Amino acid sequence: MFAYYLDLALRSLKRNKVLTTLMVLALALGIGATITTLTVLRLLSGDPLPQKSAQLFYPQLDPNAKDGYIEGQTKPDSIMTYADAMNLLHARKGTRQAAMALTQAKIMPQQANSHPFFSDAVMTTSDFFAMFDAPFQYGGGWTATDDDSRAQQVVIASFLNDKMFNGANSVGRTIRINDHDFRVVGVLKPWAPQPRFYAQDLGGRSYGDGDAVFLPLQTARAMEMGPQDTECFAAVPDIRHLETAPCEWLGVWVELDSHEAMASYKEFLANYAKQQVALGRYQRSETSLLDLMGWLRQEQVVPDDVRLQAGLAFGFLLICVVNTVGLLLAKCLRRSREIGVRRALGATRREIFIQFMVESVIVGLAGGVFGLLFAELGLFGIRHQPAEYASLAHLDAGMFFFTFAVAVVASLVAGILPAWRACVLAPAPQLKAA
Repeated sequence: MFAYYLDLALRSLKRNKVLTTLMVLALALGIGATITTLTVLRLLSGDPLPQKSAQLFYPQLDPNAKDGYIEGQTKPDSIMTYADAMNLLHARKGTRQAAMALTQAKIMPQQANSHPFFSDAVMTTSDFFAMFDAPFQYGGGWTATDDDSRAQQVVIASFLNDKMFNGANSVGRTIRINDHDFRVVGVLKPWAPQPRFYAQDLGGRSYGDGDAVFLPLQTARAMEMGPQDTECFAAVPDIRHLETAPCEWLGVWVELDSHEAMASYKEFLANYAKQQVALGRYQRSETSLLDLMGWLRQEQVVPDDVRLQAGLAFGFLLICVVNTVGLLLAKCLRRSREIGVRRALGATRREIFIQFMVESVIVGLAGGVFGLLFAELGLFGIRHQPAEYASLAHLDAGMFFFTFAVAVVASLVAGILPAWRACVLAPAPQLKAA
């Protein structure tokens, strides 16, 4: 029976080529705009570590002066001083914990007549890789002992390994960074969480290919590598004295495996802030402990204009659906005699309704195909914008199938009123008019 309805629908669409084309294009434009903006929104609001985000937490403290402080309403600072970061790490209240700051690494190629180049680098502690599930292609990370002994070891990204060592196993080889020799202990597989959550508020990019170099924090600081972002409560000190200066420049992440562990860490953090107030270091006792996704929401990683564009795209799709309803109704009125003849020959209202809904779905699927083309054109335009995330704007398999889901739903919504109008037409007046 479905094949019969399909044949009737195709014949009808062929007979009214202009109306069919207008309906398909109307849906295609709305679907294309919607899928383009949803792809970008999904990219920006996605979970960078879905397998572990619920276990990763970002502690925040507030060492600012009392001026302007409103208890319970003033947010703590997003980064912290070296002293606070080390105190939290050495307390070891989490399963894992790591402090980090971003820097720039000057790398000297080994090839003759090659020029040095700069790459994004992370100064961090040994738990970084295990805590963030960073996968290794060769070797592994350094140890806590290496942190304390200021070992000149480095982990590099796969793209830097390809550039420096042609993709070979470079563990044990030497790479020159900022005029110092480092021994490669690990090479990561391609790894670039989107967004780059651990770099948020540390002065780096939120999207892109990821960092090229990962250095032990103590080693990098001993070589006077400075952080990209520093917030000081007094005059900015010499870079060599950041550890003792009243400056915030480190982010700290902790891994907590259960709700009980999270509650315990919150209590520890509150007690630590109160202790610092009692010691005279702090004037505020405000703290915060957000999970990864909560942290990204607080930082408003998704720009407001992207959300606005997504809302406008859905509004445009609604307008396109309404236009399609109008075109389908016009088509229905032109076929009143045909419907009357079918009813007179024994077709039920249900059969007429199904026939028109099948026709609507065919229009929707055609609109989905052209909508994909419009979406690809839209994403192509986004990839040529100067935004950080531009190069990542691609249609994946999930959005590909979602496009057709949107197309079918939109066409069904558009077809309900015309189909109902067709099935309630009384056959007698149509036959008399004929």
